[in-house]
Amino acid sequence: MANTIYTAEAHVTGGRAEGHGRTSDGVLEVDLRLPAEMGGQGGGTNPEQLFAVGYAACFEGAMGVAGRRAKLETGDVGIDSKVSLSPDGKGGFQLGVELDVSLPSVEDPQAAKDLVKAAHQVCPYSNATRGNIEVVLTANGQPVD
Repeated sequence: MANTIYTAEAHVTGGRAEGHGRTSDGVLEVDLRLPAEMGGQGGGTNPEQLFAVGYAACFEGAMGVAGRRAKLETGDVGIDSKVSLSPDGKGGFQLGVELDVSLPSVEDPQAAKDLVKAAHQVCPYSNATRGNIEVVLTANGQPVD
């Protein structure tokens, strides 16, 4: 990739059921466990949880970019994310994402929706998943279309 500005590196052993993951800098280190809902014992994190945190954090950064471009103060943005794992009907699995964006400093419902739409165009996670998985967005509790 040309003009790369950052590359994250991690190493995983043991997979999602009884694995361990660690970033190359040692800042993030997690035990990976299959959730009880999937027949596992729990007691660790799983790829869907990591994706949910990563996507929400990335999207919050994109909200800042969208706010600056629109010359609007986004204030304390909060994002509740859900990442669902479902069978795809072909023997594999698919993800689905819901991002519920809270913008307490943006009172105008349309302005909030427009900011979330703009962030969805900027966010690298959104760009990576666009057309591949369903992503449902809300802004201050209102659906974003």
